[in-house]
Amino acid sequence: MILKKLSLLNYKNIAENSFEFESKINAIVGKNGIGKTTILDAIYHLAVGKSYFNPLSTQNIRHGEEFFVIDGVFEKENRTEQIICSYKKAQKKILKRNGKIYEKFSEHIGLIPIVIISPSDTDLIVEGSETRRKFIDNVISTFDVTYLNTLINYQKTLQQRNALLKYFALNQVFDADNLSIYNEQLSEFGQIIFSKRKVFLEKFVPVFQELYEVISENAEKVSIEYDSQLHFDTLDNLLHQNLQKDRITQYTTVGIHKDDILFHISGFPVKKFGSQGQQKSFLIALKLAQFDFIKKHTKTLPILLFDDIFDKLDAFRVQQIVNMVNDDVFGQIFISDTHPERTENIIKQTHKSYRIFNI
Repeated sequence: MILKKLSLLNYKNIAENSFEFESKINAIVGKNGIGKTTILDAIYHLAVGKSYFNPLSTQNIRHGEEFFVIDGVFEKENRTEQIICSYKKAQKKILKRNGKIYEKFSEHIGLIPIVIISPSDTDLIVEGSETRRKFIDNVISTFDVTYLNTLINYQKTLQQRNALLKYFALNQVFDADNLSIYNEQLSEFGQIIFSKRKVFLEKFVPVFQELYEVISENAEKVSIEYDSQLHFDTLDNLLHQNLQKDRITQYTTVGIHKDDILFHISGFPVKKFGSQGQQKSFLIALKLAQFDFIKKHTKTLPILLFDDIFDKLDAFRVQQIVNMVNDDVFGQIFISDTHPERTENIIKQTHKSYRIFNI
């Protein structure tokens, strides 16, 4: 998968710009605040249908403008794919593939495999369980359309069940038969999602651990644990057991939407006991494992975005990543950095073709 051309109009802090990219390494360099991360985010936006940093479409329009347009030309398996994403205030966002508008954005997921490594990834460690669930869900959805559709159906059913619970409370009524319909649907969808998450993590964790050893020079042991109520009971039983609690809170208190992914280092939570260096290594290994997993399942080298990453790493970790580039582990790479000289020195070590864009 290669991005050949990119055009931006009124996207975030870029009024208008176009780029033609190298097939291996592309470096976007310049001072902070001039649009380096915007370019990387635009690439991600075309691949996933939304911004990595701000999913609210209105906040991705350049200040003072009414719309944005992102236009990318990709090459995949010797065929050209033109993807255009546009949004105008008070209207529906439009995503087009080769001139045809997607009816559902979910139909686009997986066409352009992509992985981004960014300083904002610390949210995976410091934020709540929803952030970690989304990470796992996004990886699986890239290559498993059944999982993605089941997840969408689960979320819709969950919203409907929650709305019904609020209706019961507001009108002081209760209809067990009506609620049971949603219970059955949640149980069915939830069991599929739980099983696929479990199988995925059983395969994903060893890859992650191996990469962490490489990046950290085998400094300590790390682990990832899947925390779910469904390890111990069926969702159908859990829904019945927590019915009174759900009626009081007017919210579904059990289910796979409560799952968490626990990160540990030497047996302790990374959030509390991992140093900054250990947390950085943990996150990079996590994202590179994502890259490896998508590559194996889609038979395609994902596009890899390094957002300001070399500014956050020590020389040893940078060298380990450069070695991976030399081993042809990666396909097309985009790097943003504030130091042109440093970036060029790092890229030259790879002995791969490259272009540097001074913004």
